[in-house]
Amino acid sequence: MLRKIIAALILVPLAVVIIAFAVANRQTVTVSLDPFSGAEPAASVTLPLFALILVLLLVGVVIGGAASWLRQGRWRGAARRLERDLRELRQKFEAHGDATAVPQDGIPPARLRLRPPAR
Repeated sequence: MLRKIIAALILVPLAVVIIAFAVANRQTVTVSLDPFSGAEPAASVTLPLFALILVLLLVGVVIGGAASWLRQGRWRGAARRLERDLRELRQKFEAHGDATAVPQDGIPPARLRLRPPAR
């Protein structure tokens, strides 16, 4: 519930700012993708200025997200490898009949728990 309230407190003012920005920047602009012909570009797009800025912002977010995802690839691979190794080790322990040696819920058995340091 608190998360929804915080999201609303952030998203509603952001939506108001974006709508005000769109209303203030309705003039059309022509974006030319032809570097050789300024008068008669072979590839050009005419759209409102706010749409151009929002599209460029969206493209930047997508490129940044993709770069982040690619940089974290080795960590995801290591996590998959470690999870696979853990599954194999659990299966080996269960095959030997010593299933109590591997905690299922993440809490170590009583004989492996450490006592807090004495003061």
